[in-house]
Amino acid sequence: MAKPILYGADYSVYVRIARMTLEEKGIGYELVPLDIFAAEDVPAWYLEHHPFGRIPAFEHDGFRLFETSAIARYIDEAFEGPELQPADPRGRARMSQIAGMLDAYGYRAMVWDVAVERLEKAPADEGLIAGGLRQAETVLKVLTSLKAKGSWLLGDGITLADLHAAPIIGYFIKVAEGRDMLGRFADIQEWYARIAARPSFARTEKVA
Repeated sequence: MAKPILYGADYSVYVRIARMTLEEKGIGYELVPLDIFAAEDVPAWYLEHHPFGRIPAFEHDGFRLFETSAIARYIDEAFEGPELQPADPRGRARMSQIAGMLDAYGYRAMVWDVAVERLEKAPADEGLIAGGLRQAETVLKVLTSLKAKGSWLLGDGITLADLHAAPIIGYFIKVAEGRDMLGRFADIQEWYARIAARPSFARTEKVA
């Protein structure tokens, strides 16, 4: 069976989610670098893999996918290795809810409005950061309310919900405001420390 191919950049939160899924399953893969923020336009050939020119895109034995949650679920179901989705319908629904919440309400606020704005803009837009922090606080409150008892977001076993949340929160805490806010949510801070210690997290960390 051919090695799966992942297209994207190592700085991308969503590429990292897919990479962590592959790592947790113990699957060898090829990462084809693609910087969608480069000065050149997105290459025409890539639009055959992702018609909207975003990352990541995925290919396995001629089967192509885009959208990170779809890629992660395919990886979990198509390959041998530890199961990364709950067995029961309610658990799978909660997993999808957490990922969807983070996509809709967490990613933009935590990554772009707070972390990227603080790290890469001079001067930073303090109003944008303040708004992002307000949204981030709501996201962390909701994540706390949804977290099940146990080491991971859905209980005693790591799932795609954990792998979806970790890169987003990991980017958020690159800045002091993010670290300070995470420190106010003890359950999520303890969860983050556990997942940050996973080999899958270390092996997908972007090297500066």
